[in-house]
Amino acid sequence: MPAKNNFSLVTAISVVIANMIGTGVFTSLGFQVMGITSGFALMMLWLLGGVVALCGAFAYSELSVLYPRSGGEYHFISKIYHPGLGFLAGWISITVGFAAPVAAAAIAFGKYFSSAIDLKPYFPDFMGQMNLPVLLSILLVLFLTLLHGTNKHLGAIFQNVMTVVKISFIILLFILGLTYGKSSHIGFNLDKKALKDIISPAFAISMYFVSYSYSGWNAAAYILSEIKDPLKNTPKSLITGTAIVIVLYMMINFIFLFAVPIPELAGKIEIGYIFTQKILGHQAGAVIGLIISFLLISSVSSMIIVGPRVYHAIGEDYRLLRWLSRKRNDVPYIAILFQSLISIFFILTSTFEQVIIFVGFTLNLFTFLSVLGVFITRFRQKKGEIFFRAFGYPYLPGFFLLVNTWILVYGFIYKPHESLAGLVITASGYIIYLISKPGSSKFPKL
Repeated sequence: MPAKNNFSLVTAISVVIANMIGTGVFTSLGFQVMGITSGFALMMLWLLGGVVALCGAFAYSELSVLYPRSGGEYHFISKIYHPGLGFLAGWISITVGFAAPVAAAAIAFGKYFSSAIDLKPYFPDFMGQMNLPVLLSILLVLFLTLLHGTNKHLGAIFQNVMTVVKISFIILLFILGLTYGKSSHIGFNLDKKALKDIISPAFAISMYFVSYSYSGWNAAAYILSEIKDPLKNTPKSLITGTAIVIVLYMMINFIFLFAVPIPELAGKIEIGYIFTQKILGHQAGAVIGLIISFLLISSVSSMIIVGPRVYHAIGEDYRLLRWLSRKRNDVPYIAILFQSLISIFFILTSTFEQVIIFVGFTLNLFTFLSVLGVFITRFRQKKGEIFFRAFGYPYLPGFFLLVNTWILVYGFIYKPHESLAGLVITASGYIIYLISKPGSSKFPKL
């Protein structure tokens, strides 16, 4: 396709950043401080989560150069292991992997925006149970579907602008906290208390939720075929985007801890609201509501860009799903529309939370298999055939696998029924795989 239609490096980086930064960083600290009270330990928690994500980004950089095609885990696993296993990864993406998070982020947008600005006089409740937050979330999905489904260039500009807005808001919160916040006198020193917190079960449990906040570090791999100079820019976007988010997460958590005493954070979900109220007064709730709602717009936008590219890749390979591969103006418009319809269904039925829990274990499993694939491909390939080698091999991908093994084990122990349900949903895709015949478009030769 013409290079001018492809996503720039800036857009690829913004997609990674927007996929990662959602509501997680504004909600999870309240649960972490219930078991960890050392400022140093809490900051190390977020730093460790970022290092794990960065290790994954390095590994995906090598895979992206070795297997240069959109699709992420679907394509990597198909090439490294077996097309059937890759199809299962793609099946989860098609059914819920992106549509459910889109629904969750859109609903959160509707709730925050409607709480910040009273729009009821203009958009009264109607259609039975469809309240204002639900209506706003659907309107957001429809708007972004129309934007990304019709004009790729304009959609990329919108994504870049909204990501800049997201980064600017976080930096603004940091500056406001330093300027108007009063020290909570929390300690950030490495002492016995910090070490005790780091080796405690609470630290390990908190890592599970921190890893969720960092999910999305692999976003550029899903749109690889549509990035300008992908062999060079895909690794750059994965690593740069992840590194930027690490810095932003460290900044925002530091300022939360600096400005708000731990007892006021413990057990609370609305951390951003508590922080803003603390430094700007009781009337500042609308401010944080608007800030978080704008942060979520770029998250929804990026997932509407990324998810359909996986659908499109699968549609190219399997006749039964060929309709997902249709393009117009270099845009997979059918795939975008299909994903958005599923998202709207989840919004209307309020099932996205359960679905995310069900497939969380499976999504982590496919990411694990992809990073493990770096070791497999190194073993298979002759030394001269690997023309891009990820930094830190074998230690960084090994560290990623070690941490994610713990996450998978903990997830299965902590939520066995949900994990098994996710595996059943995944396995159901194998029936579709068996009755589908590969299309005329084969996997690209390397």
